[in-house]
Amino acid sequence: DAPARGLDTAAPNAPQDVWDTAEIRRGHLRVRTLVNVRWMVVGVEAALVAAMALLLRYEAPYVACAAVIAAAAFVNQLTATVWPMQRLMSDREAIGQLALDVAQISVLMGLIGGTGNPFILLLIAPATLAAATLPPRHLLFVGGLASAASLILSVVYLPYPGDDRLSLEFRLIAGVANVAGIALVAGYVRQSVVEAARISLALDVTQTVLAREQRLSALGALAAAAAHELGTPLATISIVAKEMAREAQTPSVKDDAELLIAQAERCREILKRLAATPDKASDEVHERLSLRQLVQEVIEPHANASKEVRVEAIVTGAKDVKTPDIRRLPEITHAFTTFVENAVDFAKSEILVSARFDADTVSIEVRDDGPGFAPEILAKLGEPYVTSRPGAEGSRTGHIGMGLGFFIAKTLLERTGAEVTFHNAKPRGAVVAARWPRSVVEAI
Repeated sequence: DAPARGLDTAAPNAPQDVWDTAEIRRGHLRVRTLVNVRWMVVGVEAALVAAMALLLRYEAPYVACAAVIAAAAFVNQLTATVWPMQRLMSDREAIGQLALDVAQISVLMGLIGGTGNPFILLLIAPATLAAATLPPRHLLFVGGLASAASLILSVVYLPYPGDDRLSLEFRLIAGVANVAGIALVAGYVRQSVVEAARISLALDVTQTVLAREQRLSALGALAAAAAHELGTPLATISIVAKEMAREAQTPSVKDDAELLIAQAERCREILKRLAATPDKASDEVHERLSLRQLVQEVIEPHANASKEVRVEAIVTGAKDVKTPDIRRLPEITHAFTTFVENAVDFAKSEILVSARFDADTVSIEVRDDGPGFAPEILAKLGEPYVTSRPGAEGSRTGHIGMGLGFFIAKTLLERTGAEVTFHNAKPRGAVVAARWPRSVVEAI
């Protein structure tokens, strides 16, 4: 068999992009970021049109311009309303949103002079955002779209006063200059983001490898100590068994004594092998666990945390579907232990950790009967330094919140391929849930 790929080794033939290297195939564009950048663009567009109409008193199709800007504002408000602000968009969703921005800016610029209008530079904004958040092929699509729009606007536009002094040559040069600006700014941002991500990834991989080496070192020391300590009793067993075999009165007693000798020798060989190569020893039983074992491990640290709160676990599944065994992923255990700890602090009398499965998915949910998430917290939950308990006063567990627990837990779960959601239950209580494709977490 080929050796297992290490944590610090890229997959063979895999693209060496930082997103793939980190093995995080989720979008990097947060809804909040898109909405905020889009509001800035809409504000600049509105100010530009207002200045042309009220200060410069140019003649232009202002009704159409206002309609285009209003449409952008409506789409942005709809985006902020439909999706949670902390949600990470998929690459496909991000491409659609940024392509829509390119189209909206292009239509507005076409109404007020095309590349003859200096504000054609607004087309750089979507490409820059793509450079900071999307993989290279998606960046090329958005950047290419903005570049094509710049060149088209060199010849397709509605003129405005003073515009007739600009030659076609100048417009084409302005379009090419805008394309160069898109490439330069997007490339600069892309390089900065990739370098920052590589540094972060290197630190993360280093910490993971160090933790693994520490565990292997501890295992090696334990195996060596076990081999040393067990060597003496095994030697004694071998000597006594040999004496029994030599003095055996019947064939059956002799056979039993020889079996003891063989098994003692086998034990010594196993211990010797473990001491020499502890990293090659594996525990297939430990590496997988049932859903019930998983939820029991999650609630066990908090089962008796408070006499006022009862913590229970339940596993349910679709009819005629086999209950899956789950790969032991410390990210899942840590994350849900954090969620249960938080629930213990706020629950009134009960916390329910439920695991559900069907033929395609596995999900785990933590539900309490407390007051639920405050609206201002729920909108930002999953972001760092967001908390409703800066001190430990009133906390059943004595935990002092810094607002990092949910952020770390959500990030860990997303790295395992989970879709994480937070919401308030009816009539009261908070619900935290994660859902995976069954193939991602099931132990085969």
